Amino acid sequence: MFKRLKNIDKKGYKPQYGGLDIFKYIGPGLLVTVGFIDPGNWASNLAAGADYGYALLWMVSLSTIMLIFLQHNVAHLGIATGLCLSEAAMIHTKPFYSKFILSSAMLASISTSLAEILGGAIALNMLFDLPMRAGAFLVTVFVLIMLYTNAYRMIEKWIIAFVSVIGLSFFYELSLVDIDWNSAMTGWVTPSFPEGSMIVIMSVLGAVVMPHNLFLHSEIIQSRQWNREDEKVIKKQLKYEFMDTFVSMIIGWAINSAMILLAAATFFKTKTPVTELEQANHLLAPLLGEHAAFVFAIALLFAGLASTITSGMAAGSIFAGMFKEPYDIKDNHSRLGVAISLIVALVIIFFISNPFQGLIISQMILSIQLPFTIFLQVYLTSSPKVMGKYKNSPLSKYTLYAMGGIITLLNIALFVSFF
Repeated sequence: MFKRLKNIDKKGYKPQYGGLDIFKYIGPGLLVTVGFIDPGNWASNLAAGADYGYALLWMVSLSTIMLIFLQHNVAHLGIATGLCLSEAAMIHTKPFYSKFILSSAMLASISTSLAEILGGAIALNMLFDLPMRAGAFLVTVFVLIMLYTNAYRMIEKWIIAFVSVIGLSFFYELSLVDIDWNSAMTGWVTPSFPEGSMIVIMSVLGAVVMPHNLFLHSEIIQSRQWNREDEKVIKKQLKYEFMDTFVSMIIGWAINSAMILLAAATFFKTKTPVTELEQANHLLAPLLGEHAAFVFAIALLFAGLASTITSGMAAGSIFAGMFKEPYDIKDNHSRLGVAISLIVALVIIFFISNPFQGLIISQMILSIQLPFTIFLQVYLTSSPKVMGKYKNSPLSKYTLYAMGGIITLLNIALFVSFF
């Protein structure tokens, strides 16, 4: 995909930063945003809006705030060290711990790919009545072709286009319904816990931060090359990275909020419970018309494709990092990591009789692995040996540990709730 620049620009090259140059740095955050609006989030958001109206919008706001801090922190690692999270773990932690955590991260990546491929397959079923397994096969083949034949910047442009389609689709859907904006404004900033809502709250808050996104962000941020010997360049890079992360996460917040708003204005208003994505699509048609149901399915398809691409990239980064190598799709380790995640996930799908149950199981696996990744990240970014002068301040370190603890507890509670 791209080659790392190690100690470059010794001839005095200085990147120029004009007023519009920030747009050159927009992209990595949007790839991470895709994991924030994947099919698993769709199911949780639609359930939240259908069952509780606008009352649970606050959980999107809270999860987005935590996500901004954690994703910025892991991108900080990539910028300051020139290493992705997987490489840094292999270099700076004992082999037993690093291999265990990275192996579990590969399993989590397979689970993520399974959920994303299923989301795309469900969308193809909605649109063309295509059998689930055939749809899953087509999604996997499309993503493998995308990853093996396109340079990183081209994939980045595709992902930005996918996110744009998803966002525009929901703006269109919202234009068809009557939103109670006063209730929505209250819901965004006022925590509430309606009776029976804890499972939905935990499923959204606990699943927003996904292990593969933390690995992915530390890798793809390095597509913006810089001179790590120049402190001014690093500071500007950190500044622009934060703006990219912040803007991208806000876009994710808007799309996730739109899902809840749509469900609140349709299903909650008509007292119609929603338990599956296919059901939501069928129910939208009589409420908003066939065009709305079609647009919903198209948006889900793009979400499934985009999130499967980023899941495959993350797996390639994790696997290559186990050999202390950066992600490069021309390298065999990166290619093998991508193939393991996507093909193993596809094989598992062929043995799943209940796709919805498959989504639940995949989320359970993620909830088990996530704490290992978060605490590994904070340990590395707080280490002066790893980060030097760019290590976390004591306030940042303990804030990140607290966020990691909250997310861990939510994921454990979510895991326990399935039994």
